[in-house]
Amino acid sequence: MKRYSLMVLCVMVLLLGAAPLVCAERGVTDTEIRIGQWGPQTGPAALWGAVARGTGCYFDMINDEGGIHGRKITYYLRDDGYMPPRTKAIAKELLEDKQVFAFASGVGTAPGMAVKKYLETNKVPWVGPATGSSHWGYPPTRYLFADYPLYIDEAAILVNYAVKTMGKKRIAFFYQNDDYGKEGLAGAEYALEKLGMKLVAAVSAEPLDTDLSSHCMKLKAAEPDVVIMWVLPKHGAIILGTAAKLGFKPQWMTTSTLSDTDIMYKITKGLFKDVIYTSFGELIDSPHPLMLKYKKAQEKFAAQDRWGIFFYAGFLFAEPMVEAIKKAGRNLTAETFVDAMETLKDFQGIGPKLTYGPGQRQGARSSFLAKVTEGGKPVKVMDWMESDVDLKAVLKKLGRL
Repeated sequence: MKRYSLMVLCVMVLLLGAAPLVCAERGVTDTEIRIGQWGPQTGPAALWGAVARGTGCYFDMINDEGGIHGRKITYYLRDDGYMPPRTKAIAKELLEDKQVFAFASGVGTAPGMAVKKYLETNKVPWVGPATGSSHWGYPPTRYLFADYPLYIDEAAILVNYAVKTMGKKRIAFFYQNDDYGKEGLAGAEYALEKLGMKLVAAVSAEPLDTDLSSHCMKLKAAEPDVVIMWVLPKHGAIILGTAAKLGFKPQWMTTSTLSDTDIMYKITKGLFKDVIYTSFGELIDSPHPLMLKYKKAQEKFAAQDRWGIFFYAGFLFAEPMVEAIKKAGRNLTAETFVDAMETLKDFQGIGPKLTYGPGQRQGARSSFLAKVTEGGKPVKVMDWMESDVDLKAVLKKLGRL
């Protein structure tokens, strides 16, 4: 019996040697690819939690189409409440217990920074952080790929439009007191300096602040004709309401993080009308073929979710990941995936054109501008524009170089 068992074992070894397994990689089997994501389903940034649900819908659509090279995506979504300590626990659980192959998107600069080093150390591919922080691409690291336009670039584009196109002369900045807000602030200051101008006021808020009366008074006292916001959606609503009570009526502008115009219009009771904002993806009613396809997927797999920019951003941020998995073929490993990502040149789904390569991890540096009209309907006021910001200069000012 022992001799028979030994013979069977030898035959198996020979067979395996002659026909090696297609892939022996964490989170990848012959039939599945495990992908995880954190996203605030509760807490002060819950509006942005639609991103992670959108990604889940995107993967459902792909699985329904047969998957990728015979493999279906198993998706794990966890709620971190926009709290970095919870993000760290989630990343550890999904990597060590669920054995995920990669992470898709993930909302928030602070939550992402809490796990960036951990994921890189463990050679975990991470594509499309749902934040325009420069930390993802500068300096570049092997397994992390950013596709969200930089906050620095967004702010500069807004300033240039306000001054050069609208003829505005007094710009103020209202921002969240963290990396998210400070990078927007740095972009605005850089653009104004090139124009020989300075901000007339820069006022910050903490994420948990609920009374913004003093903030609004400081902004009003500076007599700006434009105020650019770089805050949470709730703070955007509060500051607009407070300004209305004070009779303060500048031109409001904002980053793409407040680009869900339908919900912002509703929670501000119409005060979001005429706000100009940057966008990283197609407008909600775009006739783009992929937008029409994704809308059908939402109706089929996530009918309980509202079709809005943050929901379909979950598709947008994961598009290059799916493309690279396809390019990597059946032999999917972290290394073949990275190699495939580095071949993407001017790849475009429903967002900006993306280009990666060895040492290049920030895929996009362009945005377009839209304005909110009656009922919350957005209209494009400026097409995709590439940023002309000297990133080295701004990053040096931020103490990053």
